[in-house]
Amino acid sequence: MLFGRNKKNPITIADKKIEKWSYSTCGYCSTGCSIEIGTNKEGTPVSSRGVGGADVNQGKLCLKGIYEHELFESAGRGSTPLIRSDFHEPWNEASWDDATGKMASEIKRIQSKYGRDAFAIVSTGQILTEGFYTLGKLARGVIGTNNYDGNTTLCMASAVSGYKRSFGSDGPPGCYEDFEHTDCLIAWGSNLPEQHPIIYWRMKEAQEKRNFPLIVVDPRVTMLAQNADMHLTITPGTDVVLQNSLMHVILAEGLEDQDYIKANTNGFEDLKKEVEKYDPTSAAKICGIDEDTIRTVARLYANAGAAMNIWTMGINQSTHGSDGVVGLNNLSLLTGNIGKKGGTSLSITGQCNAMGTREWSSCSGLPGYRALENPEHREEIGKFWNVDPEFFPKKRGMAQTDIFPAIETGAIKGVWLVGTNPMTSMPNTARIRKSLEKLECLIVQDSYQDVETTDYAHIFLPAALWAEKEGCFTNTERRVNIVRKIKEPYADTKTDLHIFNEVAKHFDQSKKMTFPYKPADVFDEMRHLSKGQLVDISGMTYDLIEKNRGIQWPYTEEQAKQGIAPVKGGKRLYTEDGVFCYPDGKAKLIPLPFVDNNEVPDEKYPFWLNSGRLVEHFHTRTRTGKIGNNNKFSPTAFMEMNPDAAMELGITHQSYVRLVSRRSDAVVMVMLTQRVPRNMVFVPFHFFDCVNRLTLGLLDPHSRQPAFKQAAVRIEKINQEEAAKINKEARKF
Repeated sequence: MLFGRNKKNPITIADKKIEKWSYSTCGYCSTGCSIEIGTNKEGTPVSSRGVGGADVNQGKLCLKGIYEHELFESAGRGSTPLIRSDFHEPWNEASWDDATGKMASEIKRIQSKYGRDAFAIVSTGQILTEGFYTLGKLARGVIGTNNYDGNTTLCMASAVSGYKRSFGSDGPPGCYEDFEHTDCLIAWGSNLPEQHPIIYWRMKEAQEKRNFPLIVVDPRVTMLAQNADMHLTITPGTDVVLQNSLMHVILAEGLEDQDYIKANTNGFEDLKKEVEKYDPTSAAKICGIDEDTIRTVARLYANAGAAMNIWTMGINQSTHGSDGVVGLNNLSLLTGNIGKKGGTSLSITGQCNAMGTREWSSCSGLPGYRALENPEHREEIGKFWNVDPEFFPKKRGMAQTDIFPAIETGAIKGVWLVGTNPMTSMPNTARIRKSLEKLECLIVQDSYQDVETTDYAHIFLPAALWAEKEGCFTNTERRVNIVRKIKEPYADTKTDLHIFNEVAKHFDQSKKMTFPYKPADVFDEMRHLSKGQLVDISGMTYDLIEKNRGIQWPYTEEQAKQGIAPVKGGKRLYTEDGVFCYPDGKAKLIPLPFVDNNEVPDEKYPFWLNSGRLVEHFHTRTRTGKIGNNNKFSPTAFMEMNPDAAMELGITHQSYVRLVSRRSDAVVMVMLTQRVPRNMVFVPFHFFDCVNRLTLGLLDPHSRQPAFKQAAVRIEKINQEEAAKINKEARKF
């Protein structure tokens, strides 16, 4: 024993007296972790843990999942339906029948007076797939508005658009297991350690075993970039230039896979002609990556036995987002890296069930990746739902990012928001506020009453949270997993599925249709409609999904009948003996001219503005802002700034400054770091009345996704006492 040293108390873990562990799927990001929730003898959730036998997370959870059981009783939950005639007035409590009846009468009034499409619906990426499917049936087959979209337009629309343009259909072709087989990985605008920590763990474990090169393309020194073999600090908004230049080198040096190109693609000659313009010397002047690095990366990628591209918002949230995805698909197709182990073009999806909305919500079409533009698809769904096919629109209506400007012009008079908070998540906050104030009827359906958008609502519908209901999520790698009901819905909240069915009752059109209340019955409809589609889930059942800890689609009824077990590990689309979703079975190689329409720094606004995620928070902090062990790490809005730039302006660490763009301004705390270059600042997007007051919001022409990451700002010193007061007010829930 060492004299003078105090003996420390041993660490003890409190006994939470757990009586039961119940299976579910995490409701935060798109990783799709299998999770178990522990409840005590009173049935109260008191703990969360990962599921060891699950393919996805193999027992691990990130910071958000570890504390997910605390959500059920977290602050700000809605408890009963609310109604008011004007958003300036106080709320009045209402019964569910009165609230849904009032909602239906307002929808009918608006559509009767202004036309069917004057009422819009904006959904989410966070409700269960059975809810998505039912909302789609209600929107397309009963209410009949064509202006119906999901908030996934803000995160995944460019991936959807890019996949459709290249392969003929949405649907990520690869899986997490590809990390274990790849020989080269390029991550484009993706910071896995903070965005998707468990996917990062999968990738890192595979890299340690196989030592493949990791190349990160990102203007900021993210956590992933710090662990990369090569970090390419690209000029924001110029990904297409770098992609074209990589293809230029591959073709100039004969590194392409000609056999694969001839057998599986169209458009090679047009692509070759376009990329000839992007020699590395010329491209370097635009994208900021030196020509030798471009050549080195092109050779590493093309000479690898199998090579992967992964990406998240750094590609998607751009005026060239869809083109950026197509460019990555082009690279994969040129080198034969689609449909084989370790070779893929894999979008890392944002929300827990963004894939579910893409597959089954009918936002951009009809269920199961069917298209409104296809008369056979309209006929098929009309017959199944008992809806006249002529009632369906013949093309997709407005995206979410077009719906809000249409409020300004008077084309949209009413909006139903389901689990989305545009006052924080949409670009140009002041413009969104003015739009919401103009609505004759705003309906907000959310688990939390204190979301900022509710301030402008006329009807509030309190929804059950995550595992207060039962149904499925689909994760990034097309794995369908089950969410089991852990507890009864809070107070007088109802499941989204129940709410949609109750709303449907108030419309005569629904009386000749079926709206099942049991999630398993809804899933059976989806199984039937999936037969023969790319997204075939006809062989799945809830119990089989839970037994396998998730099943990747396609998994067909025929496979189930033959006793073929779902694939363990990973399942890929467009395998080497398969076909793509265009009529001739071939993918498209698409030339991508670069159009420089970014807002760039100048003398008046000399800094690039970048935005992104933090590991402890999720989206608009509706949930994580209420959980102490999440919120304590970043309870207030802040900005990363380069120390050299700060010294020039006389700005000190942890002081407050005002960021000013051509749209508005925002007050943030300064965090000095070398993670950002001298001419750039980074602000997390989770905080209300902060970075999205400044963002530009120009839209990608194909996906209609906003360019959150290309804007210019200046930095102004301000009175610190006043700034502290502003910040304190912003932190109130």
